[in-house]
Amino acid sequence: MKLSYARAIVTLFVGIAVFIGYLMWYAAVANESATVAGLQSQIITKTEDANRIASARVALSGISGDENIVQNYFVPETKVVPFINNVEERGKALGTSISVLSVSTNIVNKQPTILFTLSISGTFDSVLRTVGVIEYLPYDLSITDFSVVQGDKDIWNANLKILVGSVKTPTP
Repeated sequence: MKLSYARAIVTLFVGIAVFIGYLMWYAAVANESATVAGLQSQIITKTEDANRIASARVALSGISGDENIVQNYFVPETKVVPFINNVEERGKALGTSISVLSVSTNIVNKQPTILFTLSISGTFDSVLRTVGVIEYLPYDLSITDFSVVQGDKDIWNANLKILVGSVKTPTP
């Protein structure tokens, strides 16, 4: 009988040892599974971030062309002289003489602007046509002050102030 009790006790201890080993192994596998799940979650997050970045780059490349179009409606401080030359050439084409009396920078509604004071001389018809051409130039432009007076016989003078939207030139 002693042998059967001894076998039973050994079998019980072996069973308990196997059960404890199983629990330890199960805990180790569960910890590794949790680590793998965390890594998988990080991979998914990084993949989603990469996809968002890629779609943002595509959107930005499409917007850059639109931005250039919009920027053409503003006169940067470095392009004031070509703008004035353009206005004077348009005036000459209509038979008027345009004089720039002053140019100053201004801030309107937190946006940079350039204020031009112009004097236009010519026949009444040509002066008003020139004012119309200036008013409809493809720029963010508004006439803030306008007056027309008759000078000599058929010569009329228009004085006007135009406010043109500007953009700051980037500093290197």
